[in-house]
Amino acid sequence: MTPAWRHLPRTLRLETSSPRTPKTCPSLSVGTVWRSVITLGLHTKPRMPPCDFTPEKYQSLPYRRVLEIYQQHLSPVHTAYYPQPLLLHQGHMQWLFDHEGNRYLDFFSGIVTVSVGHCHPKVNAAARKQLGRLWHTSAVFFHPQVHEYAEKLSALLPEPLKVIFFTNSGSEANDLAMLMARAHSKNIDIISFRGAYHGCSPYTLDLSNVGLFKMTLPSGVGCQSTMCPDVFRGPWGGSHCRDSPVQTIRKCSCAPDCCQAKDQYIEQFKDTLNTCVAKSIAGFFAEPIQGVNGVVQYPKGFLQQAFELVRERGGLCIADEVQTGFGRLGSHFWGFETHGVLPDIVTMAKGIGNGFPMAAVVTTPEIAKSLAKCVLHFNTFGGNPMACSIGSAVLEVIKEENLQENSREVGTYMLLKFAKLRDEFEIIGDVRGKGLMIGIEMVKDKVSCQPLPSEDINQIHENCRHMGLLIGRGGIFSQTFRIAPSLCITKPEVDFAVEVFRAAVMQHMERRAK
Repeated sequence: MTPAWRHLPRTLRLETSSPRTPKTCPSLSVGTVWRSVITLGLHTKPRMPPCDFTPEKYQSLPYRRVLEIYQQHLSPVHTAYYPQPLLLHQGHMQWLFDHEGNRYLDFFSGIVTVSVGHCHPKVNAAARKQLGRLWHTSAVFFHPQVHEYAEKLSALLPEPLKVIFFTNSGSEANDLAMLMARAHSKNIDIISFRGAYHGCSPYTLDLSNVGLFKMTLPSGVGCQSTMCPDVFRGPWGGSHCRDSPVQTIRKCSCAPDCCQAKDQYIEQFKDTLNTCVAKSIAGFFAEPIQGVNGVVQYPKGFLQQAFELVRERGGLCIADEVQTGFGRLGSHFWGFETHGVLPDIVTMAKGIGNGFPMAAVVTTPEIAKSLAKCVLHFNTFGGNPMACSIGSAVLEVIKEENLQENSREVGTYMLLKFAKLRDEFEIIGDVRGKGLMIGIEMVKDKVSCQPLPSEDINQIHENCRHMGLLIGRGGIFSQTFRIAPSLCITKPEVDFAVEVFRAAVMQHMERRAK
């Protein structure tokens, strides 16, 4: 069956001084105006901030040939955004360029992965230097890069989290953390939240509780889900419950320093412990903020009590920092620190390598020894010289450019601006998040809070793309826009993104009114 986008015209172009789309993108001045060939309402498109980078001319496969290869040789699982998927050619910091030279502000950073910016000069230099020296050894030989990086990374984690196992992806890291928890506890059952995403390997699929990732075939065993303490969409929670500059519009009877919703969700967690798992368990996985589920935050104090209950059952507490780590939340380097908890195991990936395949599991010496007694764990590519050189450069950039503080300051600025849009539009039900991890949940109306239909979400998503803004999607019904730019983002770029999103919603409302 031929995909629908094969028949769609290229309706939108970047115009500078010429009515035709340039095949390369010159450095765009502040005066450059982005507008569509086909008018999308009587609105002036927001002016894109300047960029001092000129991309190379695209000289690879024609777009039509790319689509043919996709149909014939790549996975039939449809993951590409937009009816006419973007063919990206080059990146520079927070900017992306497609094959026609069109420029986009990247506010999803490769699914929350490009932490310090596309092709950051310092990271590039470290990669080139190591590329000319040594690519790979495997763990049967020493090389200084892994030892240097292990020392740097361990210094950023509290005692006793000081033993590091390197892997290549978040799925691998969480898979290994599951094995560690079972090896140390000698138990099987592991609990995770509904709406959680912890990977797509055969074992982590059972740990992930998003319908699209569930299979009809048997996979892992011993994984149980528990209610997600979502203070917007769940049965309890309101205006004092989450650690964010922006609270829900739903009122609650909680005091600022005493969250009653937390107590209600803890009772549900106790019910899971009493009915769904054995008396002794292996562990509990939690993202400090749920990513794939649409940047869902828990009531303040919930994880502290949940960790205590898990440890009473002999289980280990695992923080999945794949999306929240490395300063993205602004106030702290690690997401678990925002909850005032100390995990037994921490998993990390994505931002650790700024897009280079790299991940890690950090745990205590005691737990690491339990794994060593159980199995000869080995990872051929984990901790290779290239990954560790790049990982070291990423840590240096985060520190030298004060990116954690930038995430806090610019992220708070952006949250408050999006919150004003929530107050303006009936279909923006919730704005939430912390630092540069933000969710905008779309609803039919603020009374029912039913998810906005997918065709409406798709239209707003496409409108943003046409105006030069790339954002992500999430939530059980794909009803939440995910905002997670690189940590180098600036306030003028936030202003542009908010203007674009507002214009996209306005265009959608106009169409719906007609």
